[in-house]
Amino acid sequence: MSNRKLAVLTIVVIFAIIVVACGPVPTETPAPTAVQEFVFGVIMVGPHDDHGWSEAHYTAGGYVEANLPNARMIYLDSLNPNDRPDTTLEEAVDDMVAQGARMIFITSDDFSADTSVAAEKHPDIVFIHISGNHVLKGGAPPNLGNYMGRMEYGKMVAGCAAALTTETGTVSYLGPLINDETRRLVNSSYLGARYCYEQYRHRNPDELHFRVEWIGFWFHIPGVTADPTEVANKLFDKGTDVILSGIDTTEALVVTGERAAAGEQVWAIPYDYEGACAEASEVCLGVPFFNWGPGYLELAQKVVAGTWQPRWEWAGPDWDDINDRDTSAVGFLKGQALTDEQSRQLDQFINGLADGSIVLLQGPLNFQDGSVYLTADEVATDEQVWYTPQLLEGMEGLSD
Repeated sequence: MSNRKLAVLTIVVIFAIIVVACGPVPTETPAPTAVQEFVFGVIMVGPHDDHGWSEAHYTAGGYVEANLPNARMIYLDSLNPNDRPDTTLEEAVDDMVAQGARMIFITSDDFSADTSVAAEKHPDIVFIHISGNHVLKGGAPPNLGNYMGRMEYGKMVAGCAAALTTETGTVSYLGPLINDETRRLVNSSYLGARYCYEQYRHRNPDELHFRVEWIGFWFHIPGVTADPTEVANKLFDKGTDVILSGIDTTEALVVTGERAAAGEQVWAIPYDYEGACAEASEVCLGVPFFNWGPGYLELAQKVVAGTWQPRWEWAGPDWDDINDRDTSAVGFLKGQALTDEQSRQLDQFINGLADGSIVLLQGPLNFQDGSVYLTADEVATDEQVWYTPQLLEGMEGLSD
């Protein structure tokens, strides 16, 4: 072998030894790709700090931000004719899309028709309409889904708490506007009240007076709705001693606290938001509340993963713990105005709902006009509950 070939071979061997010892020759490493931010919108009909419906949704947005990496909420609250008369849902959605929203939660039944229009306009954005039934009734755009909590159970518990407490035998319900949703919630409250009045108070349920007064919207709009403060006072003046609220705000509880401070034996049950009792805790029997966070999170995770499909979802309580913030869509937080005995009886009632030994939406049940709702032993289907055309027989109040 020539000296020249030997030298080349020696260089190759030396280079191979270096590569083995030091690893592959470094190449330029590309900069790591930033994880894409997931922007989602929440549109609310009332203020985000109303201690009611809208605040519960705002809280859910924060839950998503805390549990989904790189998630960021943008929101618009008080989208109603009184607070934002010049803003349409379509404009609100357009603005959120311009800010990068990939998913938008629209949180009022009042926006049902406009949500369909917005979804058709923005086919690449996922829309979740809370409380709606677009998918259930068919014909929904493929990027629109529905989600709702089965608050009927929470209202049954609220009705039970009212019946366990009343001394006058007169319970009243302060209602918002009248539609299928609000009627089925009133009916659930009434059934819970009748059951517990009979089973735990050992009194004739037909002697329990249950009144319903509607204000005309989810919260007070001066000059448009009845004033819930005035309505609550009138209900107490007529002999009611427990008011269940079905509106988004806490006037009923505030009025109750004021009257109790003046020496009356009165109580109230607010609605929607788990912290609502704080407005007047000494007269609060508890609050049925929506826990939107877990549902919001699951839907957002599916959008991020690309697995989301449109569906109508009516999510119930986690009966192992209805107040578990990570698993239960609805809950009931007991108030400090409950006695120990009432609390124990309420637990029995909740356990009966959980194990199926108590079924309240079961016949025979009639509507207010005397027509049959459920025949003897007939258990209501989801659609029979969802679409509720009247209040039940036995209540005082308007069905439409």
